[in-house]
Amino acid sequence: MFVVARMTKHPVSVTSDATIQQADRLMKKHKFHRMIVVDNGKLVGYFSDRDIMRVAPSPATTLSKFEIRSLLDKISVKDIMHEKVITVNENATLEEAALIMYQNKVGGLPVVSDVGAVVGIITATDILKTFIKVMGLIGGKTRLTLEVDNKVGVMAEITKIFADNGINIDSFITCRHKNNRYELVVRLDEHPALEDVKKLLNARGYKIIHSVNIG
Repeated sequence: MFVVARMTKHPVSVTSDATIQQADRLMKKHKFHRMIVVDNGKLVGYFSDRDIMRVAPSPATTLSKFEIRSLLDKISVKDIMHEKVITVNENATLEEAALIMYQNKVGGLPVVSDVGAVVGIITATDILKTFIKVMGLIGGKTRLTLEVDNKVGVMAEITKIFADNGINIDSFITCRHKNNRYELVVRLDEHPALEDVKKLLNARGYKIIHSVNIG
């Protein structure tokens, strides 16, 4: 799963010499809270609706609408934009993009090519959509959560129990639990033999702590 396959291509942007009024209209049209600034195909900055509010006249101003427009036309995007922009390369994995967003507390990242050209935008919503699709949640899945010991052979034994009963596993996810034990999340299609498999797992010491059908 790579950023280039999940990003929004040809993102809406403005140039640094655009006026605040032009930028504001564009943001409201597309319902954006932040926008990237691109000059000659290269990313040079970004700004948010808060940056516009910071330089715009107060709602309590005595200025006329004409005077407000005139004032905003004198302020350019380059006067309010932030030049340090956190980005991700188009060939990065979605996991890398998600980690960058998490570490920097941002909801989206401009995507750049190896030569620094802006080629897209990837957002937390894009990553969430991918997660739902990859997990097959819309089509419906059974999700089992088992508590297991952290030892060699656990995965092999569990997968063999499912295979011996004709059940195909879609995915595994492991999460460290406590006292050197793990939570093992198994996603699979509903199957007539599933209840028998649950009993076998419990008999082998694999405690099922949660079971649910999703989708």
